[in-house]
Amino acid sequence: MDLAYLRTHPEHLPTFLTHQRIRETPVAGGDSCAASRLTLDDGHSVFTKTWPETAGRPVPEHFFATEAAGLRWLREAGAVAVPEVVVALPELLAIDWVEPGEPTPEAAERFGRELAGAHRAGAPAFGAEWPGFIGALPQDNTPDPGPWPDWFARRRLTPYLRMSVDNRALSQAEAGLVEELIGRIGDLGGDEPPARIHGDLWPGNLLWAADDRVWLVDPAAHGGHRETDLAQLALFGGAPHLDRILAAYDETWPLAEGWRERVPLHQLHLLLVHTALFGATYRDAVGTAARAALRWAGRATVDR
Repeated sequence: MDLAYLRTHPEHLPTFLTHQRIRETPVAGGDSCAASRLTLDDGHSVFTKTWPETAGRPVPEHFFATEAAGLRWLREAGAVAVPEVVVALPELLAIDWVEPGEPTPEAAERFGRELAGAHRAGAPAFGAEWPGFIGALPQDNTPDPGPWPDWFARRRLTPYLRMSVDNRALSQAEAGLVEELIGRIGDLGGDEPPARIHGDLWPGNLLWAADDRVWLVDPAAHGGHRETDLAQLALFGGAPHLDRILAAYDETWPLAEGWRERVPLHQLHLLLVHTALFGATYRDAVGTAARAALRWAGRATVDR
């Protein structure tokens, strides 16, 4: 099987894998899926993701189709590096292989400019035309005209707060802080039209490549707030050369006043997803983010 055949007959890939007709090398692929590098007969490689047998449940409906739709949509912006989708089947996804490299300041600055361009391509509404997932959890992508604060509270904070309370990852204290913040979200400002965002842009979803570019992978793409992507880049240790990314972004498309103070609000979505998925390990981070956002809400209200 070569790349031309694979593009023409994508439905044959599972059969070739089952009968070990393609060289397959396991690689790191995130928390939800098993990942491999497939080397084809013509020397090309593709990166594949499959639902692991150890998951204990079948692959959720539309799971890989959703990721494929998000990759294609981000790629259509023509602004930032996104791997091409080669195969999208109910049971697996295959995309172009991108050779890893090392983070450099030059790649970071280029990425900042390119990410601004992708965001600027915009979206017709908050949400998307395809079903949503964030990690292995469903995410409500019902298209919504906004305004952004109401949409973010209803679609991105409240559902994962409820999950986190139900699984006892959050105490009443942390849950109360998040509920208070949801009630005051309009006080934080920053309302903007929907941008074309990655939606799960923690540093692990940046691929620093050998071509000295930064590629976007594993999206939960939708129309959202551009500050959400930028805030997520600072989570879990932060992206390499984050200051260069942010400076180049702001130079290309200046950010609204107060964006730095809103970082904890935008991070709260992904932090609540983590308490919903992984439990109380992220409890303190949720509380810290909620308190910081509430402090800014109080100051912003006074300033107005």
